[in-house]
This record gives sequence, C-alpha cells and structure tokens, in this order.
Amino acid sequence: MLQSVTLRKIEIKLFSILVISFFISLSSCEKDKAAIEIDKQLFDLTKSPSGFVWFKNSDELLAKSTGSGHPQDFLRTRYNSIAATQLDTNGKIIEGTSFPEGSLIVKELFEDASTLDRYAILYKDSDNEFADANGWVWGYINANGSVAVSADTKGSSCISCHSQTNNIDYMLMNKYYP
Repeated sequence: MLQSVTLRKIEIKLFSILVISFFISLSSCEKDKAAIEIDKQLFDLTKSPSGFVWFKNSDELLAKSTGSGHPQDFLRTRYNSIAATQLDTNGKIIEGTSFPEGSLIVKELFEDASTLDRYAILYKDSDNEFADANGWVWGYINANGSVAVSADTKGSSCISCHSQTNNIDYMLMNKYYP
C-alpha cells in the first residue's frame, strides 16, 4: 500500500513537470514566432532607401573605421525622416541628442565597393518586447533577408561597442567619420 501511494505521488509530480514544460515550450514558441516576425519587419523597413537621409548627406561608401566591430570593409548609414530630425544641416548627428520613438537607422555593410552584405538596423520602439533598456530594437540581417543575429538578443553582441565614449544614443558615426 505504501509503495502504491509513493508511486502515485511520483506519477503526479512527473505529470506536473510535463504540464509545466509544455506551457513553457508554448510560450517559448510564441517568443520565437515574435522574434521571427520582428526580424522580418526590420528587414522590410530596410528595403527601399527612398525617404531616408544619408549620413553627411551622401550615399557614398565609407571605408570601415578602425573602431568598427563589423567585418565588412565598407558602409553607409541612412536615417528615416524621424531620425533625420536629429541631424544637422551637414547630415551629422546633433551632439547630445536622443533619437525619438519611430527613429530607424540603417547601416548598410558592404563586402567590397559593390556587394551589399548585411544591414545593421536600429529601430526606436520602447514598447517592443525586444527593445533594450534605451528603447532600441537591434537587427542584424543579411542582404538576402536571412537573419544574422535576431532582434530577440536585444543587441547584446552590439551594445558594448556602441556604448563606447563619444557615442550619441549608441551612434558612432560622428566619432569615426567627423
């Protein structure tokens, strides 16, 4: 009789563990779906450069700076109309600024002078579940649309570099391209 009661308690505990595991996996699947969706949305926002303002008002490629953590040799950076409100007349970021909600900043990373390889994307959306503590959603998307690093990491592999001295709301363009 004692063995039967003990066995029944073990079965109940195992069942409870299975139920809890099931619900955890469901929420994990939902988070994975949400991450896939935000990565797709970020990529969709990058597709057309029209309506953007280029850093220093120029779409010419810049050689990678000594401070860059990106492996690509060239880049250019563009700002949507909301983010562009924080650029001066020369197309540089206004010192001490904080980009408003809805700002989209797209860094196009090129392997060589003609091969676009990847997009590094910052989108200011403080209410997004994948936003970091400063409200930025970080995207790192290959030119073909595949995800290099998902937004669900909240920029964890990017923030340490983008937090270096003389950053402006994580932006380093003025520092390396004065």
